[in-house]
Amino acid sequence: MASEEDVSSNFRALVENADRKFARVRDLPAFGRAQSHYFHKVFKAYMKLWNYQQSHRSRLVESGLNRWEIGEIASRIGQLYFSQYMRTSEARFLLESYVFYEAILKRRYFEEEPHGKDLNARSKELRFYARFLLVALIVDRREMVLHLAEKLRALVDDSKSNFRETNFKEWRLVVQEITRFTKADTNLTYVRPLRYCAMLDSYPASQTYLARFHAKKLFKFRDALLASYHRNEVKYAEVTLDTYRMMQCLEWEPSGSFYQKRPVETKENGFVVDHTLTSGIIDMKLAADMADPSLPPNPRKALLYRPTVSHLLAVLAMICDELSPECVMLIYLSASGGPARDNVAQPENSVGSSRTSKSKLLARASQEQKSYKSEPHSNGHKPSGDYYNDYLWLGPRGGSGSNNLYPGDLIPFTRKPLFLIIDSDTSRAFKVLNGAERGEPVALLLSPLKPSLLENPSADDTAALNGSQFTFFLTAPLQAFCQMLGLSNSDPELEVYDEAESILSASFSEWETILLTSKVLNLVWAQVLPDQFLRRLILRFIFCRSVLTSLSRTEDHDPYLPQCHPDLPESVSAGSKPVQSAVQRLADHLGVSKSFHFNKT
Repeated sequence: MASEEDVSSNFRALVENADRKFARVRDLPAFGRAQSHYFHKVFKAYMKLWNYQQSHRSRLVESGLNRWEIGEIASRIGQLYFSQYMRTSEARFLLESYVFYEAILKRRYFEEEPHGKDLNARSKELRFYARFLLVALIVDRREMVLHLAEKLRALVDDSKSNFRETNFKEWRLVVQEITRFTKADTNLTYVRPLRYCAMLDSYPASQTYLARFHAKKLFKFRDALLASYHRNEVKYAEVTLDTYRMMQCLEWEPSGSFYQKRPVETKENGFVVDHTLTSGIIDMKLAADMADPSLPPNPRKALLYRPTVSHLLAVLAMICDELSPECVMLIYLSASGGPARDNVAQPENSVGSSRTSKSKLLARASQEQKSYKSEPHSNGHKPSGDYYNDYLWLGPRGGSGSNNLYPGDLIPFTRKPLFLIIDSDTSRAFKVLNGAERGEPVALLLSPLKPSLLENPSADDTAALNGSQFTFFLTAPLQAFCQMLGLSNSDPELEVYDEAESILSASFSEWETILLTSKVLNLVWAQVLPDQFLRRLILRFIFCRSVLTSLSRTEDHDPYLPQCHPDLPESVSAGSKPVQSAVQRLADHLGVSKSFHFNKT
């Protein structure tokens, strides 16, 4: 039998080995499919470490092992699972991560240890809460998020009192971030999940038509790139409110209802109730009870927080390079924009501006030499020079032209099928892509140039407070409708919301049937319509466009309306009878019809 000293030294060696492997994985690029073998190695190292400490727990405790050290191992494993989820979007990794973090919380590994004056242990405890908050947020455990936020706030306050020589400013900012995020995201009750729920989002009336639907080519949706860059936007860690909503919208909701899983304390789930014992048993198979094996895999999503243009294009190139010929890629870009001339007019950036002008000239000259058609189209497309006029601004204020993402920057990627969502005050600049593709035609959903709100704040203020209105309509249409009209949680009642959801679902079912049976549906939309996620986005766009078109205004409607390219059939236009009558029914039901002007049909 190994001595106590041997057990302790073996344990420390396993810890160092696992930590080394963890550091290598942490530094790997967050995107690309060719990295799974690295994770297999580090998972194996931590599983070996975890099993060792379980087998020799009593002797390790006698030799000085602290409970928070056990918690730190479990926290690392949870962190690994979450990082793997972010790379693959596989729900099982997210649920495994949640299981580990929740077990740490329930066993109070950090709380029960008398480490009030141990700054290292306190730092690890703070990081545990911050990471668990992000996991709980994405899993959508709202009560847990609020509980963890309160625990983190109290812990930061306690840390400022007990570690006066240490500056906890960064942790105070983390508390402010999660407080702001939860306030922005809970202004309206979600009466249904943001994720795709087969029970709520599939419509029996259209299933026959869906089964018969065929086009010359059908694409599968497997990959998405989600990027956001706004000044002062609502975020937690590196997940903004807009990308969070879109991310949730592109995942499957487990029909087994993860929200109603059995409590952690029950022994049936493999947990030990007595938290005072140093058992450390965590059932890593518990997540299997939460997952739904009948569901297809989630589309893989690359989330980019405040990316540089070069980084965004590099990730886009990597994903496109790995994209199968039969697959379509969704690109969601949410950012402020501006005209190219603004960049040249900034005297403090004269060097950057001159470089930008030179690069633009070279880019335009290169474009003129390409073989694709550059002449204006009959539907109002601009000349090829306008591929480098208006842009999305992916950089700080006062930055150089290297921060500008132009429509022309995306043209090389149109060799692959793209479903492009642009949410910006310069979104319409990207309609020039329609007809300029190098290979496959692009499906474009473009946001309004201005948000529609009763109080008419600026676009920047609206995005900063509640996220983008257009993104909200695409991910939670009823809540976006209510928010636009100033309806709160308490008005109307929950039963009224339920009926409103029924009105919306019946309308979506009707529109879906119209699209599936249309003889004039453009091939661009036809080849992505069978996909559940993309079809739901198209239906919500139709709703959004009709709502914003029918809203009463005293000024020009045009800047407040979204656009799609190519056009969807006239039978689902903003003023068509099936669409406008649905919006009118919803407005009448919620008592807000006076805010709209409906055409008599």
